[in-house]
Amino acid sequence: MKVILSRKGFDSSNGGCPSPIMPDGTLLSMPIPSNDEIGYDELLWGNDTYKDILGQLKPRKEYGNCHLDPDIRENIRKNAIADWKPAFGQISAAQGVLNNAGVEPGDLFLFFGWFRPVEKTDKGYRFARKGSGDFYSSADMQVIYGYMQVGEIIKEPERIREYYWHPHSSKERTANSTNALYIPSETLSFDSSKKGSGVLDFRKDRVLTMEGKSRGVWNEYEFLKPEHIYGKKKNSAKDAGLYYCGIWQELVVFESDGLIEWVREIIR
Repeated sequence: MKVILSRKGFDSSNGGCPSPIMPDGTLLSMPIPSNDEIGYDELLWGNDTYKDILGQLKPRKEYGNCHLDPDIRENIRKNAIADWKPAFGQISAAQGVLNNAGVEPGDLFLFFGWFRPVEKTDKGYRFARKGSGDFYSSADMQVIYGYMQVGEIIKEPERIREYYWHPHSSKERTANSTNALYIPSETLSFDSSKKGSGVLDFRKDRVLTMEGKSRGVWNEYEFLKPEHIYGKKKNSAKDAGLYYCGIWQELVVFESDGLIEWVREIIR
């Protein structure tokens, strides 16, 4: 089984701030801004819209519509979709990486992104102040927030359009021959008690970032070292840790000792 570490959600260029770790531990990945049809004001976390939350965390920026992908968190739309199913789309160069690395049914995505804890105040949500507690209570971190074991990869435009609520079913994307939609398995092959896709709450073992380092420097797991990664990746960390520089979305990891045990623990 290959494991794909898939970078998603807000970054410094798309969104301009971390996604929030809510006070109850919810890793609320914020989909990046886009011209797609769904707006931040149509997505809910409890009684708050994503637009409300972002307006409190970054009040000087206006957020309109977004690219809701991967679409794996249930019951977040104001207007529920009766036949909704989880799905993840990919296209162009990033899809080329997945193709060339041989990603297939049975392989597993771990979705991660840039997160920071938030606090609830009498004026609303705010990001926790850096240095106000231990590393995990205030730091900017890259954290694994969701997963999907691939059950099917759909590339035929007419079939992708059956997932009409998903942004990769749009006319523009289905006209692109590289467009693909990943559909999860019913349950995990290594744990039939769990669905084939889902979201995760905050836990320290789901943090990729090495404590005390900048968010892009990861814990130095042997199974995430360059010799186990698809393509010509180089560890650019200056001393300890792992750092894969550059603009990339998908890091395909081939199976080696310890990888699957690590995945099991993260999803457990």
